[in-house]
Amino acid sequence: MALVRCVTEMGMGVDVHGLDYTTAAKRAVFDALHHSSLGFQRLLGKTADDMRVDVTIGVPKPEAVDRQAVLKTLPHGTGHINVVHGGLQVLNEEGTDDVLIANAIVIVSLDDGK
Repeated sequence: MALVRCVTEMGMGVDVHGLDYTTAAKRAVFDALHHSSLGFQRLLGKTADDMRVDVTIGVPKPEAVDRQAVLKTLPHGTGHINVVHGGLQVLNEEGTDDVLIANAIVIVSLDDGK
């Protein structure tokens, strides 16, 4: 199997109150996915479900992300996820709440049949 990278999209998701890393990550993936409408797979005799979708999420606390919940946001393909240190978190004046930003890179690949 030779995977060919077909699409790379970036997204950003924010949780303004509550420090929910999974919510921010899901919003980042949603943002990335909704920059495109993919139809090229038909040129290769494939369907959207034949796609491999690699998701990389950057957040300050990678261990706080529910990876399976993020993958469930993918409408098509077989998802794979990697969560790394990144994103941004800014405390309020009291230090009791944050603005949390997650970044996502979503890469769509297809097997070229070789």
